[in-house]
Amino acid sequence: MTTAAEGRAIQSDENPFFVTPKGFYRRWASMLDDHTELQTLVDSLEASTEDKWVPVWRAAGRRHENIGDALEAQKDYEAARREHLIAKTYYAIGRFPWELSPLKREISADCARAFQKANAHLDPPVQVVDIPCEGKTIRAHFRAPKATKPVGAVLIMCGSDVFKEDRGWASDMCIAEGLAALVMDAPGTGENPFPWDPASVKAWMAAVDWMAARPEVDGNRIGAFGISRGGYSVLQLAGAYPEMMKAVVASAGHPFGYELTPAEMDWVVEGRSRRSLFVYGPPGSEPAFPKWSAEKENEIFHKWSLKSLGLVDRITMPTLLINGKEDILAPIGNIYYMLEHGPVTGREARIYPDGGHCAFKYYKEWAPASFKWLADKLSR
Repeated sequence: MTTAAEGRAIQSDENPFFVTPKGFYRRWASMLDDHTELQTLVDSLEASTEDKWVPVWRAAGRRHENIGDALEAQKDYEAARREHLIAKTYYAIGRFPWELSPLKREISADCARAFQKANAHLDPPVQVVDIPCEGKTIRAHFRAPKATKPVGAVLIMCGSDVFKEDRGWASDMCIAEGLAALVMDAPGTGENPFPWDPASVKAWMAAVDWMAARPEVDGNRIGAFGISRGGYSVLQLAGAYPEMMKAVVASAGHPFGYELTPAEMDWVVEGRSRRSLFVYGPPGSEPAFPKWSAEKENEIFHKWSLKSLGLVDRITMPTLLINGKEDILAPIGNIYYMLEHGPVTGREARIYPDGGHCAFKYYKEWAPASFKWLADKLSR
């Protein structure tokens, strides 16, 4: 039975007209210092359809991009980067959930442009690279620290509605720890041409092989980091390619193998179904997210779970699992399942009792700690 407090939490979880730590804007809030401005922009929204949605975020992004351009002209590159990253983030919100229309593709191009400007003076630079896989190419972002010998590297795996431009901060944290970083869109999104299907783990595997072949990288010291769907993908990759993966951090992944109780199923179905209440494309178009059901949840479980794919016992490398206990999209039982199954040693977890999906409320704690953990494991 859902309490009144839980009901309010669920109601605001995917509602774009509320700004809450566990809500819709959790995806980007950690990238914005001024939440007052964010709240003002949200208050000005008239609808989620792209005709009312995109102009608000595009105007905000353009305003910060122009400020960044002026600061760059003054050679204040650090301040310019901050403004260009804010612009990138507002454009990314406008693009949500993905490039589902010409207008969404336009603001996605704005996002890529602002991100490129933000990186213009980075040292070491961000390299835009193309990774080959079965006759296709996956465009990704690569950075490597200046070093006298090959270093450990981390594949940073994006989720279903956050693109590689929104994981630039993870690349920064890698560099701070002396690690190289490859940031790549998930299959089915951005500049990854592979469909969202379990077999598309081959795209992640190709990325690992590409990194291992780089002269800057020690191919025996490769790890991975992922959030939300990326938190699932990092463990799928670890099970599919254990000989190459030396350490992984998975934040809020699902499904691993935990079977929901009836009460949890009701909670998840209600939470996911709320995403179907909002149309982000043209007026009159279908919602980008379908109404959820227990049947759909079970179908996903049987197709995707690490248990169903036979991967749980193959995940033998050090693993750090992170999430909020009040997550309704990737229930915390997933973490307990991984702690209770597979190898006896090597698995660690951090659970935030009052955290929602990905525990973004505590991002400033677990994010840098994750990369320190990876640096430690990959140095051994």
